[in-house]
Amino acid sequence: MNKLFKLQENNTTVSREIMAGLTTFFAMSYILFVNPSVLGSTGMPQQAVFLATVIASIVGTLAIGLIANVPYALAPGMGLNAFFAYTVVLSLGYKWQEALAMVFICGIVNIIITFTSLRKKIILGIPQSLQHAIGGGIGVFIAYIGIKNSGLLQFIVNDPQSLVNKASGIYDSSMVPGLAAFNQPGVIIGIIGLVITLFFVLKRIKGGIILSILATTVVYLIALAINPSWGHAIPNAFQLQSIDWKTVFDANSVGTAFHQMFVGSSKQPALFLAAFGHPGLQSLFANSNKIFEVLMTILAFSLTSIFDPIGTFIGTGRSTGIFTDADFKAMEDSHGFSSKMDKSLFADMIATPIGAIFGTSNTTVYVESASGIGAGGRTGLTSVVIAIMFAISTFFLPLIGIVPTQATSAILIIVGMMMLSSLKNIDWSDLAEAIPAFFASVFMGLAYSISYGIAFGFITYILTKIFTGKVKEVKVVVWVVAILFAINFAVLHL
Repeated sequence: MNKLFKLQENNTTVSREIMAGLTTFFAMSYILFVNPSVLGSTGMPQQAVFLATVIASIVGTLAIGLIANVPYALAPGMGLNAFFAYTVVLSLGYKWQEALAMVFICGIVNIIITFTSLRKKIILGIPQSLQHAIGGGIGVFIAYIGIKNSGLLQFIVNDPQSLVNKASGIYDSSMVPGLAAFNQPGVIIGIIGLVITLFFVLKRIKGGIILSILATTVVYLIALAINPSWGHAIPNAFQLQSIDWKTVFDANSVGTAFHQMFVGSSKQPALFLAAFGHPGLQSLFANSNKIFEVLMTILAFSLTSIFDPIGTFIGTGRSTGIFTDADFKAMEDSHGFSSKMDKSLFADMIATPIGAIFGTSNTTVYVESASGIGAGGRTGLTSVVIAIMFAISTFFLPLIGIVPTQATSAILIIVGMMMLSSLKNIDWSDLAEAIPAFFASVFMGLAYSISYGIAFGFITYILTKIFTGKVKEVKVVVWVVAILFAINFAVLHL
């Protein structure tokens, strides 16, 4: 074990890696409930989507752990699944099989970009100040997720009459975040969890992160025993999609999932390989009037799939030492896939096309991996533990569902706060450096998107160089990426 994962070299132990893996898994296990619900809104069989979620997560997480030996987890991405369901299928009108075909093509594009070293050039082309800003932005993003999951935030509608349909994924501009009422069950558990986590962290108790999860879960179970209605109130507190708990906890759900995945029925086709049928890849380009729209939609999938992992690697890697300056230098001088970053990018590209084959939206590196890194995870053994937990979840999902999101929300807040230290490396007195850093970091959290933060960071970086007469300092790859994002915004977000 020590030789395979270089535990001693990375100053870690088996027990610490196991604790880190459990921490990351519980921080992201909500995807097992949410992804089937989100994609199910398109008509996809939910239990088969659950199985596809597990398979894609295991493949991606094992790949990055065994190939790159880094402590990250992969799973179908939040935001990407919402774009898949609410924009591509429910808004643009594509069949879910056609959307899966787009995801598969996106995965192939990702593979080509990685093999041609273009992805590496993108990373090396990001200015040092923006790299630090991305690190801080990831911190803002993670902390915001934690605060939101704790139940402390709710969206306040100033003008209820102008509220757009929630199912479309579009919200009225009058909606603003505000504090939730402190008498709500989810908020109470969230505050208790935050206090418990602060105690363990400040006391530097060994294994404190996982202990805080367990302690908060125990408090939740006690509260549930006293007042069973809290079991329904708490999921609503952090605004997840509605969950069909009866379907999720059905004792026969595993068998049903396999049947929906590989067999199907006359009313519902099998999910496996549905991306390649008709409807699917065979019908995707049949309408010549929609070819440009299809290509732009694939571009939207690809940009997020490319930049979310890059942002996560840079943000969490630099601030925690997972990826050092030496690793970035090794990537710059390497050929093929010899450096740690090269291997991470290679592993990251595998899961999306495989996930599309089995029937789920884009798979990406989870920012919640930072919680496991914060718990001491330093090697791929953490990832292997996470993958094992995903496999176990296939048969013990009800047990995993006992852990409320609030039990891990405080960990995300603490880890996000610690990652804000990257912002101290930015010269905020120099507006030419501060402006793109602001958009890349703060906007990342406000837009709830790593990719959008990077996009606005790149665009404003170019503008500052133009206005200060230093446009020659902008590398070609930055221009290309900024233009692609601008086209994407113009076509799909206007």
